[in-house]
Amino acid sequence: MACLRRARARPTFAREANREPVMAKSQPAERALEGLLFASRWLMAPFYLGLVVALLALLFVFAHELIEMLPGLASLEETDVILWLLKLIDLSLVGNLILTVMLAGYENFVSRMDHREHPDWPHWIGKVDFGGMKLKLIASIAAISAIHLLGIFMAPDSMDGAKLGWLIAIQLAIVASGLALAGMDYIEERGRALHDKS
Repeated sequence: MACLRRARARPTFAREANREPVMAKSQPAERALEGLLFASRWLMAPFYLGLVVALLALLFVFAHELIEMLPGLASLEETDVILWLLKLIDLSLVGNLILTVMLAGYENFVSRMDHREHPDWPHWIGKVDFGGMKLKLIASIAAISAIHLLGIFMAPDSMDGAKLGWLIAIQLAIVASGLALAGMDYIEERGRALHDKS
């Protein structure tokens, strides 16, 4: 009798197990809406293509600055050469910022790239999530702002004290924002680690 009861119970569990996926299925309208929302991520692709155009424009500015200053480089003073180099470094950091947003943003929000077809694939692209991208962006902005501020310090006569004070305050605010973001990410990771252990 016990064997018969267990045999009768098995189909019941099987029917209940088969019933759960049916209950979990979405309605056709809901599935269509979810598919439309998921497909809308491709609307971000033109933005990243626009960043490619912006990178080309930045390259034109960099080349123009380089070609314009090279002929008279021997006659420049040391301060002018340093200011010129700082401007080139500033432009290169802006290019790095555009490249980071373009590649990491596409990887995180649009579609994953097949890195097997690219032998020179940067290792950080697939590892940078949204939190890491925020930190990279704020670090790049802080570096760009610091180089711009350093260029102003190299030629203090071209700016009054009040405007210089505002620029220093903005630089400190950018650094504080980066530290706050890093702290929030650290607290979130610690909380997730403690939750996984429990």
